[in-house]
Amino acid sequence: MNSFLNKFREFQKTVWFDWFCYLWTSVLAFLAFAPFYLSHFVWIAPFGLFWIAHKYSGQYKRLFFHGILFGVFFYAIAFHWIFHMAQVFGNFPAPVSALILVLAGVLFGFKFPIFLLTYSFLSKKIGRHSVWVAGFCGLVADMLGPQLFPWYWGNLAAGNILLAQTVEIAGVYGLSFLVFVVSYTIFETNLFHLPEILRSPEKRFQFAKFWSLPFALFLLFWVAGTSLYFKWKGVKPVKTLEVLVVQPDAPMSIRDERGRSPLQVIEELMDRMDRLVDDAVRKEGKNPDLIVLPEAGVPYFSANKTPITELNRMYWYRFEALMIIFANRYKANVFFNEIDAKYKRVSSGKEYLRYYNNNVIYDPNGIRTNAYQKQYLVLFGETMPFEFMYEISPQTGRFEPGESFKLLPYFSATGEISKQPDPLHWKDTEDLNADAVRNYYAGTKTELKESGSMLPLICYEVIVPEFVRKFRNSGNPEFIANLTNDKWYGTTTESDQHFELGRLRSIEWRRWLVRSTNSGISGFVDHLGRFVPGKSTGLMKAETTWEKIEVFDSPPGFYVIYGNLIPWLMMVLTASYYLTILLSNHRKKEAK
Repeated sequence: MNSFLNKFREFQKTVWFDWFCYLWTSVLAFLAFAPFYLSHFVWIAPFGLFWIAHKYSGQYKRLFFHGILFGVFFYAIAFHWIFHMAQVFGNFPAPVSALILVLAGVLFGFKFPIFLLTYSFLSKKIGRHSVWVAGFCGLVADMLGPQLFPWYWGNLAAGNILLAQTVEIAGVYGLSFLVFVVSYTIFETNLFHLPEILRSPEKRFQFAKFWSLPFALFLLFWVAGTSLYFKWKGVKPVKTLEVLVVQPDAPMSIRDERGRSPLQVIEELMDRMDRLVDDAVRKEGKNPDLIVLPEAGVPYFSANKTPITELNRMYWYRFEALMIIFANRYKANVFFNEIDAKYKRVSSGKEYLRYYNNNVIYDPNGIRTNAYQKQYLVLFGETMPFEFMYEISPQTGRFEPGESFKLLPYFSATGEISKQPDPLHWKDTEDLNADAVRNYYAGTKTELKESGSMLPLICYEVIVPEFVRKFRNSGNPEFIANLTNDKWYGTTTESDQHFELGRLRSIEWRRWLVRSTNSGISGFVDHLGRFVPGKSTGLMKAETTWEKIEVFDSPPGFYVIYGNLIPWLMMVLTASYYLTILLSNHRKKEAK
């Protein structure tokens, strides 16, 4: 054993050890996350950071450089799909896509240099390493580091369903703090000498003293998480909703590689969507309360008939007609996604035309009631950081962010529903426009009441907890609906990671999450943050999934109301404490 330790110490002096550290942290963090869910690896993944911080203690320029390399390695391994996205979504060539992946690691992996610099600085100035320094620096890095695809160390620990419950109070940052406290404790404990430690009363005492704070903190999180889990597991829903999620696997472009015309491609998609819904309803033998279609389920078109969408050939009467058919055929709410447009100035000039990514709901009578415009736009897909980049990637849209945080209501019938006429289908919309479809179902029109509301999120918005909290002033939603198009990422791990990151919103809000994606993974998460087993779809498949979701009548929880209050208090109070120590040490040096 001593021979192995001596060889490892010699290895630490080499440049190859630095590369080993980058790989250690990046690979283990990746494995701790979706789709692998080996969350126990999160407790040792930061070892690479500790090794580098100790090896280059006080050498801040080197630590900064090593932190950048940690970011590049992590992004290249865990978020390798950025390369795929840049090629497919941004239409960049492979060399430029590789450069974008590297730059993403440099710019958005900044949490790594932040940790190394703060950890080394505090350890050196205070004169010792400590578990609290490690936790504090991990918290600072997670809270202050800029993000492109927001992830946190706490997300990796949240694979443990009991620990995950604590985000209701302390948010994901609270788990990040726990990760670094426990990881540093394990790192500083020489487990190879554990038998020797246990034989010595003095060493046993030191060992117990060193582990007391981390153990108490971990126990606190574990007990709190377990209590919250069983508390919410025992809460009864006030009602249920039958929700049908449709995953149509729409093409990314209606310019087909197999020689089909755009009309043939879009006709096939709409017919497939119609059959998916019809087959799912026949199989269940009952009508859904809500039909949920994904982001870009009908790409490039709008169901919103306005002078602007008609002028720019975005409005398609057959798109709107099919949504009205779905609503009336099953007397269900239909929640779907479209592209809308407005002029930025009072002008009809193309240079002023701006697009909006819309989530729309039609009531059971097929009436358009409300829409939500996406606010958190995807870089290199919906917007560019610099104007000249639109020339490099003409495929990238010039989208504008919405501004409203309103919830979207859904409706239910208050009386009996009239006998349905023969159902219309997609093929019928060739001869019937939206008004004609409404007239056809006029005899089935029924009185409706607003039954509740949903929190509508588009794509990446679901993974940003601070953003989702902004809806709290609009009311108390009954569930969260996330419409996403992850097809741009192919069969990479992105869709698993996206779903996993959004899962914690269910715990923060104690609401079910309904996720509808264009090509997978679609599914449901309950109010305990558990994926509903057997109800998640596959990748690159046209499927449906149906679930009776539960609605809870509970007020907003601590995190929704107060946000990151606890992590910020921890950070500010700890920073004040360390500042006091630094000032005291400075005065002592001056006195000498």
